[in-house]
Amino acid sequence: MSKDLGPIEIVGAEAIGQPGQRRFRLFAMIHNISIALWMEKEQLNNLSVALDRIIAQLTEGRILRTEAQASPPQALPKGAPANFPTNPEFEFQVGQLRISYDERRNLLVLTSVPLGIVMEPGQEPQVILRDEDTLSFRFTLQQAKDLTSSITILVSGGRPTCPLCRAPLDGGPHACVKQNGHRELVQAMEDEVEDNEDE
Repeated sequence: MSKDLGPIEIVGAEAIGQPGQRRFRLFAMIHNISIALWMEKEQLNNLSVALDRIIAQLTEGRILRTEAQASPPQALPKGAPANFPTNPEFEFQVGQLRISYDERRNLLVLTSVPLGIVMEPGQEPQVILRDEDTLSFRFTLQQAKDLTSSITILVSGGRPTCPLCRAPLDGGPHACVKQNGHRELVQAMEDEVEDNEDE
């Protein structure tokens, strides 16, 4: 059953584990209700970019995205507050995120759709979106701005990436798909170009 928790008091993002083995989550709290939304690094980064775009549109460009540089460990976001429970009331792996704007209250609305696993006898497990179990909450533009800054620092604070293919570098040899013949080349046929010029 879908649940709308209304405006939240605390929202943030954190990475748990060592670079290369980190898990990412969005955490939120309202009164005594706690939320942990687990997601992939790319999902978290996409959320940050989407929020920045929306903020820029709503403020007519007065607030623009600021790229954070890779920061030393002590500069990483603090993470969930000390009173954040080990077992939150709402906790799941996110399959899809939706952002909307509550114009009447001037609040952003984040709706998350959990992933579910269907186990049919004699078949492989299937991963599905549980659209009937969406969870929504609202937060201010300032909370969104702080969240995007935290996410940017988290994402850039992990393993360095290859400047060509953006794959993470682990310190060992790197087989870059953009080099050493791994990249597919697209070649225009001369006959096709000549035919187009005659038309």
